[in-house]
Amino acid sequence: MRKANVLEFVSLDGVLQAPGGPEEDTSGGFAYGGWISPHSDPVVSTAIRKQMSMPFGLLIGRKTFDNFAPF
Repeated sequence: MRKANVLEFVSLDGVLQAPGGPEEDTSGGFAYGGWISPHSDPVVSTAIRKQMSMPFGLLIGRKTFDNFAPF
C-alpha cells in the first residue's frame, strides 16, 4: 500500500489555493488569489521543492482537473 502525503496551501481561515497569481481562480468572485506568495520564504520554498521533486501520484479535484485537461 502506498503512503499518502498531502501538500496543500491553506490559510488560517480555510482558503485552499495553489501559490499562483491573482488570476488563478476567480470563481465565485474570489479576489485574493496569489495570497501565499508574499508569505513565502527560502525555508518553505526548499521544503516544497524537495517534496515536489520526488516521484508521486497526483490526486486532484474537479476544478484542478478542468484546468489541467487542455494540456
